[in-house]
Amino acid sequence: MNNIVKQFCPPILWNFLAYLKASRASFNSPKNSLLLSPTSLNTDHQDLDMYWNTEMANILETWGEGNVWSEIQFLMATCEGRVLDIACGTGKTIEIISKFPNIEVYGIDISDFVISKAIERGISSNHLKVGNTTSTNYSDNFFKYSYSIGSLEHFTNTGISEFISESYRVTEIASFHMLPVSRSGKDEGWIKRLQSYHNNSVDWWLDKFYLSYPNVYVIDSYWNDDISVGKWFICCKNEAKVNKNEIPIEEDNSTYALTENTKSLNLF
Repeated sequence: MNNIVKQFCPPILWNFLAYLKASRASFNSPKNSLLLSPTSLNTDHQDLDMYWNTEMANILETWGEGNVWSEIQFLMATCEGRVLDIACGTGKTIEIISKFPNIEVYGIDISDFVISKAIERGISSNHLKVGNTTSTNYSDNFFKYSYSIGSLEHFTNTGISEFISESYRVTEIASFHMLPVSRSGKDEGWIKRLQSYHNNSVDWWLDKFYLSYPNVYVIDSYWNDDISVGKWFICCKNEAKVNKNEIPIEEDNSTYALTENTKSLNLF
């Protein structure tokens, strides 16, 4: 297992752990002491051990409440066919969206520990796989749709490209990826808050997605923290197969803007 590239959870989880660690300290550390300089980090290294940790598994049960777990339901509500949750963790998201009758949800995660938690919650083992998200062994276009939530930013540059390419290969219509981008709008690089991740601009991520997908839309998420805001990257393989009118937009408070190189859907 240790030789396989492993996926990670959203920075909000690690920020919470950082807060717990700081609160137990015998002195008050500056807030930024938990943030290491990108130049001090090994960009080929990923933090792995917490994905076999009971405390982390418990955090995975609640972290998406009030933001991404509501948002993924809007994205899935009109979908049909097989759907892959990439880096599914304990299966909480699968459980939430399985209420939609026209989709059949599968999950893959590198951690056998969190997959066992998903099975314990009643998700069929036939729909779960312990495996590498950059090489899933599913057949081409096996899924109509796929998604990841707070995982992709924790991969190295090479891993990001492999992850996106694999999602393209196994997905027929569209793949949805939620991840943090920097509040500053700058490419802040590979940073660490107990766990390392990329905190970069929307354009940095679009360059990555456009290497595989011809059409990419960017949708705001309600998730945020002090240095990042959440974004959904809606990656479409074939424009003709995606009905943009099916993506819910609040008429009073939303805008829809397209540019030559960047397609954006700004919600909320």
